[in-house]
Amino acid sequence: MAISSEKSVAEGKVWSLCKLPSFWSSTNNASPSASSSSSFRNHPDNGLPGDHQPSRHNPSAKLPSMNIKSFLPTRRRLSLDPPNKLYFSYEPGKQVKSAIRIKNVTKAHVAFKFQTTAPKSCYMRPPGGILAPDESLIATVFKFVEPPENNEKLVGKKSRVKFKIMSLKVKGDMDYVPELASNTFDEQKDEVAVEQILRVVFLDVERPCAALEKLNRQLAEAEAELEARKKPPEDNGPKIVGEGLVIDEWKERRERYLARQHVDGVDSV
Repeated sequence: MAISSEKSVAEGKVWSLCKLPSFWSSTNNASPSASSSSSFRNHPDNGLPGDHQPSRHNPSAKLPSMNIKSFLPTRRRLSLDPPNKLYFSYEPGKQVKSAIRIKNVTKAHVAFKFQTTAPKSCYMRPPGGILAPDESLIATVFKFVEPPENNEKLVGKKSRVKFKIMSLKVKGDMDYVPELASNTFDEQKDEVAVEQILRVVFLDVERPCAALEKLNRQLAEAEAELEARKKPPEDNGPKIVGEGLVIDEWKERRERYLARQHVDGVDSV
């Protein structure tokens, strides 16, 4: 019958659509697409041999471990102004000064210290310190400028001398002692951060510029801060006389009153 023949044809089409994929068949009957895929995996241009090619279906294949922390940017504890240079006036044969403002931008106390590649001709004031959160100071850097060789002018050029500022978080406020601070930085070197490498740049004192004006302004601020630190703190508490005797206004008035009474009594006699 025509209907049965059409039905058998339809069933044949359905079964033909439901055939197993070619890559499930045996290797002898592999399809061209499967063989080409296998040849691509084993091709020497892929950089990995076929026997050692990692497969996504192979759980034993291990990928190289990656330190994610190394890719993260380093968070600064200190803000520096200038950010990466130390400007000095170029005066050969003299000791010149530079200045840099250092500010703690964290919510913890931070200790810092300087290091230089020329410790014989440079020193810092202060060489280090501890800053409370949002506290800042202006450090002064002193350097002896040696006369140039072969009349070479170093104005505007970067010197070989470098400075490094390092930081370390500390617990609470404490006194900064350079010797103890060096030991602390060495013992906790894993927690020490290199904030910046500062390069030396010389400025021509005979040619005013914005950098030279800023340098002179910061040096004046540094001197003012130094003088303020030298002054003893003002004592607004009660005045102490002798060994712990507190001057009391009421007691002083009473003593004056008794003294007048004594004088009046003597005069009446």
